[in-house]
Amino acid sequence: MPEIYGTVYGIEFHSVGKLYQYTSSEQLLKQGDYVLAMSEFGLDVGKVMYGPVETRIDDTKEELKPIVRVMTDEDWETDAKNKEEAEAAMKTCQELIKKHSLPMRLLEARYMFDRSRIVFYFGADSRVDFRELVKDLARAFRTRIELRQVGIRDEVKMTGSLGLCGMTACCVRFLRQFESITLKHAKKQQLLINPAKISGRCGRLLCCLSYEQELYENELLDIPDEGSLVDYEGKTCKVLTVNIFMKVITLVADDGQMLKVQFGDFRKSQRSIIQDTNPDELIKNRDEDISIDD
Repeated sequence: MPEIYGTVYGIEFHSVGKLYQYTSSEQLLKQGDYVLAMSEFGLDVGKVMYGPVETRIDDTKEELKPIVRVMTDEDWETDAKNKEEAEAAMKTCQELIKKHSLPMRLLEARYMFDRSRIVFYFGADSRVDFRELVKDLARAFRTRIELRQVGIRDEVKMTGSLGLCGMTACCVRFLRQFESITLKHAKKQQLLINPAKISGRCGRLLCCLSYEQELYENELLDIPDEGSLVDYEGKTCKVLTVNIFMKVITLVADDGQMLKVQFGDFRKSQRSIIQDTNPDELIKNRDEDISIDD
C-alpha cells in the first residue's frame, strides 16, 4: 500500500490544552495566522502555532480535519461580538453560581464562533454538582452549555502568575502538558525539601524541576545513595554525603576513617571489584543462595 503524505498545521484553540493537527486546502499558512476550524466544541477560532509540516497521514494518532478558512474581516467582527457577549455571560454565570452557593471559581466564558455552544471554564477543589446551574444557564442563554473543570495547574495557567525566579511562570509562557513531578526530583537535585521553595503558585511542585532531571540522573549513574553500604579499597564504608556539584562522595569506613572520593575514582574502584571477582566464586555464591531458598 503506498504511503500517503499530507500538509498539516498545529492549531491552538485555547491557551489551556494541547495543539490539534489540521490540514488546509487553501494557500500555505504561516505561524500566527488565525483560522476557523471545527474543535471538540464546535466551529471555533484557532491560531496556527506551527506548520506547514509534511507528514505521513497514517502516522497521525487523531483524525485530520480540514481548516474551514482563514479569518476574514467579517469573521473578526463576529468574533469581537462573541467575546463582548461572553464577558456579559461571565457576570450572569457568576451570579447564578452565587445563587446556588457552589464552590466554583469561574475563570472564563467562551462562545463558539457559530454560537452553537458556550463553554464555561472553572476551577474547584473537588467535584461540583452543577446540574441545576446548567439548567439555569440554558434558560438564560438559549444555547448548549458546557462546563469544563480544569486542574489547579491549568487554573494558574489561565489566570497568570510569576514564578519564584521572578519571570512569568512556565505554564503561562509555553507549557501545554504537565509532567508528574515528585519529591524524588528534588532529592535527586539535592534541594532542601522546603515546600515554600520548591512549589509554584498552584501549590504543586515546580515544573522546572523536570528540566534538568535527566542531567542529574546521568551524573549520579552508578553513584550510591546516602546511607548506602559499599566496598571501597577493601573496606566496608557507609556513604555519608553525595555532593553532585563537587562530584565528591564522603565515606566513613568501618574503622572510623573518613574518605572523600571523586565520582570518577569511585566508579573505577567499583569496576575493578567486579573485574577482580572470581567467576567461580560468583557461581558458588549463587548456588548457595539457591540452596538456602529451597
